[in-house]
Amino acid sequence: MGKQKVAVITGSAQGIGKELAERLAKDGFSIVLSDLNEEILKETEKEFKNNGVNVTSFIGNVSKLEDQNALVKHAVDTFGNIDVFINNAGIEGQVAPLTEVEPKAIDSTLDVNVKGTIYGIQAAGNQMKKQGTGGKIINACSIAGQEGFEMLGVYSASKFAVKGLTQTAAKELAPFKINVNSYCPGIVGTGMWERLDEKMMEHMGTKKGEAFAKFTEGIALGRPQTPEDVANLVSFLASSDSDYITGQNILTDGGMVFN
Repeated sequence: MGKQKVAVITGSAQGIGKELAERLAKDGFSIVLSDLNEEILKETEKEFKNNGVNVTSFIGNVSKLEDQNALVKHAVDTFGNIDVFINNAGIEGQVAPLTEVEPKAIDSTLDVNVKGTIYGIQAAGNQMKKQGTGGKIINACSIAGQEGFEMLGVYSASKFAVKGLTQTAAKELAPFKINVNSYCPGIVGTGMWERLDEKMMEHMGTKKGEAFAKFTEGIALGRPQTPEDVANLVSFLASSDSDYITGQNILTDGGMVFN
């Protein structure tokens, strides 16, 4: 029997990241959870251990290269190697027209979503090159990385950046048998969209739930997305079934953005 593969997931204490970790655990991976929220992270780690998952956790800020390198070191020190690294951590930033977005909000969004992805690619890519056995780097993009959305201009810009980083890293790391792809979710009913809905109430004069309803009414498959829908795609990208796919930003949105 072969050695158990190892998956590292940033922003995995809750939400989509937690769902990705749960799915990859079911797929047979050892799991490295990482998040800034220590309390929820420890709760999630305990839950995973109670469910028999081979798991460890690391408190880290993805926008700091030293934290990303330390995360990879922790994974290797604990499990011996890494096979999959998922740059899942992200923030929506300030929900406002571009003419009103504040400098601090711009910086924080780009720090987490863009720098965080770059540093994750660097830390994971260098470790995978050292191992010499290839690997999978999977980034969190978005439908907002395929099309600009009102009130989410800086977030959209950050996800367009992730799309370009995915393509560039795929070209640079292909000689080392490291695949780099991204998943692009649509409207997922998580805490992030609850926050977005509240902020859009302030700027657009909508009532609670109206913004969510507006954005989801045009989904071709007729329903909002679930975290499980995202995990289905990431499970494929983390598996050997995706070995001949790299540099792709794959939509999983139920039919909202078509390209």
